[in-house]
Parts: sequence; structure tokens; C-alpha cells
Amino acid sequence: MKEEEKRVLELISPKMNELGYEVVSVNLGLGKEKTLAVVLDRSEPISMEDIVNASNVISDILDESDPIEGAYLLDVSSLGAEKPIAVERLREYIGRYVNLHLSHPYKGANVLEGTIETIEEGQLTLSYKEKTKLIKATFPLGDVDKARLAIQF
Repeated sequence: MKEEEKRVLELISPKMNELGYEVVSVNLGLGKEKTLAVVLDRSEPISMEDIVNASNVISDILDESDPIEGAYLLDVSSLGAEKPIAVERLREYIGRYVNLHLSHPYKGANVLEGTIETIEEGQLTLSYKEKTKLIKATFPLGDVDKARLAIQF
């Protein structure tokens, strides 16, 4: 990480954390137009209005401290609708629709997509549809090796 990126991260992280965001990355791209890309995350969905508000706060902080030499474009974004989820943070996503990759198949499937119902005593219960039937699957939380949010159609 470049010195300017580290300085930006130090400057904006406290305020973003206070507002409920985690700063996932800061990247200063040098090209035709210098661009400072800031990626934010939180367990709740991030709307365009949230991005605009966070951009304004970050812009004010950077205008005050001026950590980057010269002109640049500020680009604030989120991880998106299908963002990856750290397995240890799955509890924060109870009630949300997710895609789970399992290290030990459940009824022959390594990938399950559905709504997290509960996580209790090391067991995860996921409800998912198989054709038109709603199924509740319970398996060890330790069997989940990758997770991401998913879009329900």
C-alpha cells in the first residue's frame, strides 16, 4: 500500500467506522486521471444514497487534510449485491439470502443457495427451494468454506 493510501485509510477509517462502515480498500490509481477508489462494506445493504453520503463525508475529510498531491477523482463504492462474506461473520447475515460453498457436500451438493434461518451450537440452518418445495437443511457451520450474498430471483 502506497504512503498516500495508508494516510487516507488512517484519516477516513474512524469516521466511516462511526457511521457503521468498514473501509475494505483504498487504492490510488495513477493513469490518465488520478483516481482514489474507496470500497466500503457493512452487513446491511448499502444504497446509492449511502454511497453519496459517505462520499461527501470522505471528501470533506480529504479536503481538510489534503493527503494527496494534485487533483484526483474520488470514487466510493461498496462490494456489491453479491459480496463475499467471511464465514466467521455469517451470524450477521441471519435472514439474508446467501450462496454457500461447502467442504463436505449436503445431500450431494457442494453449493447451496437460500436464506440463513439460524446458527446455533455450531449448526447452520438454511432454507432453500428445490423445484417448488421449501427445504430446511441443517449442517455444521464448519462445513462452510466460502460464502457470499446472493440475489434471489
